[in-house]
Amino acid sequence: MRLFEFKKQRTRNLFWGLFFVSPWIFHLFAFLVYPIFASLYFSFTDFNMLLYKGDWIGLGNYRELFEGDPMFFISMRNTLWYSFLALSIGVTVDIIAALLLNMKVWGLAAYRTILFLPAMVPGVAAAMTWVWILNPKHGLLNAMLASIGIDGPYWLASPRTAMISIVMVTTWASGQMILIYLAGLQDIPTHLYEAAEIDGANAWHRMRYVTLPLLTPQVLFNLVMGSIGTLQEFARPYVMTGGGPANSTYTYGMYIFHRAFQAMRMGLASSAAWMLFVVVLILTIIILRSSRRWVVYER
Repeated sequence: MRLFEFKKQRTRNLFWGLFFVSPWIFHLFAFLVYPIFASLYFSFTDFNMLLYKGDWIGLGNYRELFEGDPMFFISMRNTLWYSFLALSIGVTVDIIAALLLNMKVWGLAAYRTILFLPAMVPGVAAAMTWVWILNPKHGLLNAMLASIGIDGPYWLASPRTAMISIVMVTTWASGQMILIYLAGLQDIPTHLYEAAEIDGANAWHRMRYVTLPLLTPQVLFNLVMGSIGTLQEFARPYVMTGGGPANSTYTYGMYIFHRAFQAMRMGLASSAAWMLFVVVLILTIIILRSSRRWVVYER
């Protein structure tokens, strides 16, 4: 009798458990699993959004990417360059900001809030705000530069400064990465600094031989997540420059968007998306493999 009641209770618990988790399971299959396999299938077809049908063409879309579409290489080059700039500048600036926030100064909580708030602003709203700030004639930044006798550049209207302007906005909105570095700094045992100081290490030596090596796990995490995010960048360049001037900020995400929803060639867009997946996968593997040489986990 007790065994029967136990099985009945277990069945009831299983039912209600599946019932409450079913919305998440539905969401997983409807918005993640199905689109992944659908896009993989579309990449081997000439599926057209207007006609909503397509025939199997094998590797035709992939051949077209490499042989018949120069914008594919332009967008990939711009995206890799943007990713390199955003990661190299972002890691440096974020670590410096985290080091400053880790100091015991008055008003520290307010400074942390100010640096993290940009990460909470929706990307499109932030991009539109920066379009106004970087306006060469009526923008806030050039007005501030003019007040000290400096002629500001055409930030978003010049191919030389448009990409770095977008990178600047990306770095401005990287508050969550600063928090990760800050958490890593606060996790470093204080006795290591004390031992280094006893050995005669000055502030620079403590930074070089204690702080930075023990912060490498956080650097690795932010590099992996940052590379994945920057290689998929779409909203900021789309809103701020539309890919211009002269295609200097035309990213791979914009290329996929235009092929899918302007040219209505979902098959070609899907093949481009899978090529991006391959690039992200290769770069992630390279970063993880190289981390064995420079990431320090022992404390």
